[in-house]
Amino acid sequence: MRLLHLTPGTGNFHCGSCLRDNALIKALRVRGHDAIMSPLYLPLVTDREEASPEEPIRVGGISLYLQQKMTWFHRMPRVVHRWLNRPGLLRLAAKGMGMTSARMLGEMTVGSLKGCEGRQWGEWHQLIKWIKEEVKPEVVSLSNSLLSGLAPALVEEVGVPVLVSLQGEDSFLDTLVEPWRTEAWEAMQLNAKSVSRFIAPSSFYQEVMGERLAVSRDQIAVIPNGLDLTPFPIAEADPNTPMIGYLARMIHGKGLGTLVDAFIELIRRQSLPRVRLRIGGAFTSMDEAYVNELKKKLAEAGCLERVSWHPNLSFEEKLKFLSELSVFSVPATYGEAFGLYVVEAMASGVPVVQPDHGAFPELIERTGGGLLCRPDDAVSLADQLENVLKDEALRTQLVNGGRTAARAEFTASRMAERFEGVMQAAVLSPKG
Repeated sequence: MRLLHLTPGTGNFHCGSCLRDNALIKALRVRGHDAIMSPLYLPLVTDREEASPEEPIRVGGISLYLQQKMTWFHRMPRVVHRWLNRPGLLRLAAKGMGMTSARMLGEMTVGSLKGCEGRQWGEWHQLIKWIKEEVKPEVVSLSNSLLSGLAPALVEEVGVPVLVSLQGEDSFLDTLVEPWRTEAWEAMQLNAKSVSRFIAPSSFYQEVMGERLAVSRDQIAVIPNGLDLTPFPIAEADPNTPMIGYLARMIHGKGLGTLVDAFIELIRRQSLPRVRLRIGGAFTSMDEAYVNELKKKLAEAGCLERVSWHPNLSFEEKLKFLSELSVFSVPATYGEAFGLYVVEAMASGVPVVQPDHGAFPELIERTGGGLLCRPDDAVSLADQLENVLKDEALRTQLVNGGRTAARAEFTASRMAERFEGVMQAAVLSPKG
């Protein structure tokens, strides 16, 4: 089957959605499908070889911004668009994303979601024309529902079913200021009428987005995210130096501050005199002030020297990072739709401690690879980290359960197999 998958890039840091999309397209090709991944906005940043490195950015972030400001911009010669869509220039623009005003962020988001009624349509319609005349897919897959403004035109002009993955968009949309927050959700509900199937990574998120998009559960398939877990080694942590690990973007929303507070609490208890904390993940200039505040807090508590920082790891560095951990936690402050970092840790034989909300209870129940703590509660998190690190029998049980289940259920091949079934159903019955 010929599939076109449209996915936004980040330009300068890894994100779970990009990793999932890249793994999905590669695994679909192994299953014999003609799968193409086309990047949007900014260059893709993955920790493996990109699935479609030859695909240029058809709709760049700079061009979209100018189109929002000047509705005639799409009439500019294509050479201008190609120049603005150069990867190097887009990466430079990505560094300034943190300076985007709340107003512009809202306008850009709603402008995209409004599709042919939005100011950006001149740029988006060029993409629709390319899909119709050159790609000629049997199915189009959108990486997330923020791209759903394309769905009506894909159905009407290209004549193909549209699949839309759900990857945590609610946490972004709910931060928009009014009136754009309300307008965005209204546009998403309208666009949902043109979507053949939505794909949620967890039952938790199926329920959340079914309600927010006003669609039935039957229209949302649950396909857990997966990765090629073959290269992940089995952790061999030093038993004399317990190592707590964090591997996600270094921001408040991922709960890094909660983990730092829990670590300070463990140091205060003195029950694990040699415990260390290792923090890795995406780090941009926008995150610097937050991280500096955490370092200041650690210094004031007298334990800054026990913490190491590992920003923007390569794939090989990530594997080494995980292989040296004793326990893992990314205590996100909001209800995560999935959490690929949990799967990576479990597949490496590292038990996890996660907050009891979002998709985490589902993941831990399904794998037996970790413990739950109260959300946004540093003391509860410290208690559970201490339990794992001090109870060797418990830790062994969690390691074995998590590793076995992760490598069986959350692989790229299993994800592609399930995705294939949804594709086939969409072609046979585009709606329902």
